[in-house]
Amino acid sequence: MKPATIVIIDFGSQFVQLIARRVRENRVHSIIVSPSITLQEIRDHNAVGIIFSGGPASVYADDAPKCAPEIMDMGLPVLGICYGMQLACDLLGSDVGAGNSREYGRTQVEIVAEDALLNHVPTQATVWMSHGDIVKTLSDDFVALAKTDTCPYAAMRHKSRPMYGVQFHPEVFHTPCGNQIIRNFLYDICHCTGDWQVDHVADDAIKTIREKVGETDRVICGLSGGVDSSVVAALIHEAIGDRLICIYVDNGLMRNRETDLVEATFKQHFNMNLRCVDASESFLTKLKGVTDPQEKRKIIGHEFIEVFKAEAEKIDGARFLAQGTLYPDVIESGHSASGATANIKLHHNVGGLPKELGFELVEPLRDLFKDEVRRVGEHLGLPEEIVWRHPFPGPGLAVRIMGDITPERLSILRDADDVILEEIRSAGWYNIIAQAFGVLLPISTVGVMGDDRSYAGQHVIAVRFVESADFMTADWVRVDYEVLGRISTRIINEVEGVNRVVYDISSKPPSTIEWE
Repeated sequence: MKPATIVIIDFGSQFVQLIARRVRENRVHSIIVSPSITLQEIRDHNAVGIIFSGGPASVYADDAPKCAPEIMDMGLPVLGICYGMQLACDLLGSDVGAGNSREYGRTQVEIVAEDALLNHVPTQATVWMSHGDIVKTLSDDFVALAKTDTCPYAAMRHKSRPMYGVQFHPEVFHTPCGNQIIRNFLYDICHCTGDWQVDHVADDAIKTIREKVGETDRVICGLSGGVDSSVVAALIHEAIGDRLICIYVDNGLMRNRETDLVEATFKQHFNMNLRCVDASESFLTKLKGVTDPQEKRKIIGHEFIEVFKAEAEKIDGARFLAQGTLYPDVIESGHSASGATANIKLHHNVGGLPKELGFELVEPLRDLFKDEVRRVGEHLGLPEEIVWRHPFPGPGLAVRIMGDITPERLSILRDADDVILEEIRSAGWYNIIAQAFGVLLPISTVGVMGDDRSYAGQHVIAVRFVESADFMTADWVRVDYEVLGRISTRIINEVEGVNRVVYDISSKPPSTIEWE
C-alpha cells in the first residue's frame, strides 16, 4: 500500500524541491506532480493533503498554469504558497491583482488571528517574500490570518473548507518559523502520523527491484564509489544477489586509493560480482594537451561510454542497467512528474547510456533526495566513509586541474587532496563541510629554493570548502585558521612542486562549486 502522501502541485516554483524536502523531513511522504493531475490520480497517490506551489506567473494571465477547480471540492486540506495561495483564492471567488509594490526578501509579518496553521508562530515573525501580485480582496468565505505593511492578506483560511494560504515561502531557510507552519499543516490539519521513514523506502525498493527484474535476468550497475551508485548497488544486491554485476571504470582521474576502497568494500566486504576495468591509459592519452574544460568533459564522457559498453557486452543475460538517479536530477532535467519546472541542466544519469546498449533502466533512488539516500545507505550497512563521503565530479580530477592533464600534475593534486581530507577529518570538520577539495592552478609563482628565487615547477593549490543543504546554492566555510594553516604548511612541505596555497572564499551563485 502506498504511504499517506502530500501531493505537491508544481506551478513552476524554483523552490518546489524544498517544499518536498520539508515535508519529508517531517516524516511524511511527498510527491511533486503536474497541474494537469486528475482527481483520480490524486486519490491513487493516497493523498492526505495537497500543497499548491509558488510560481512566476500571474493568476489572471491567459497562459497561467492552473489545476482542475474540482480539486478544491475533494475535501482534502489544501495549502497554497505564494502563487498557489493566489490561485486557490481566485478559484474560490477572491480578487487577485498586481500589488502597489513588489515584496522581495525578508519581511516582517503580523499575525492578526489565531489559527491551527500558525500555532507556535510569534505574533511578529520574519518571513521570506517573493511576489508582485497580491490577493486584493478576500470573499466573505475567507478569514485573514496575517498581514504585512504592503500585503493585507499575507496568510488566510477558508471558513468552511480545509483550505489555507500563505503569501510568503515557509519552505525556505529565510523563514525561521516556516518549518513550524508546514508541520502544523501536516499534523494539525492533515492529521499525518509521521510514520514514513527511509527504512520503508529501502524495503519497498528491494521488493520493486525483484518484481521488475524477475528470477533469471541480470542487472549491470556502473559503480563509481560515490554514495549514489554505492547505495544502488547495495539495494540491488540485496534484492537479486549474484545476478548483479558491477562495473567500475578506473579512468586514471580518481583520487589516491579510490580503486582499493571500491574493491575492498564491494568485492571483499559485500562479496559482490565486481569487475574493475583499468582504462587510465586510454583516458589520459585522449586528454593529452586538452585544456578546454568542456572538451575535457566530452572526451571523458565519450570514452567512459565506450569502455563501459565494451565491458557490458561481455556479460550474458543482462537486460537491465542500474543508475543512481536522484529526485533533484529528475526535476532539474525536466523529466519530473510536474512537467512545469524549467530544464535547468542535463544530467549524465538521466536518460542513461546510449539506447543502442538495449538496456531497461533500474533507478531505485529516483524519488529520493541526497540526505535520504545516505540514510538508506546506513540502513543497508554501507561503511560510513562511503555513505558520508563528499561529492566527487564524474570527470574526476580532470575538472580540478586547470590546464593540461599530465601524470605529474595528477600526482601533485592527489597528494594535496590527501592532506586536505586528512586534516579536516582529524579536526572534526569533515562532516560539517558539504564538499572539500583542492584545485591545481595553471600558474607558477615565485618561491625561494635554497638561496635563490625560482618559478620553475612551482605550482599553486587552491583549497575549496563549501557548506550547502542541497548544492543548488552554497557558501564558503568559515573554517578555523589553524586548520587552514596546517593544510598549507603540510602541502608546501610534503607535496613536491607546490610553493603556494590559497583559499577560495566565493559563494554559489555567482561562482560554481567546482572550478571547471
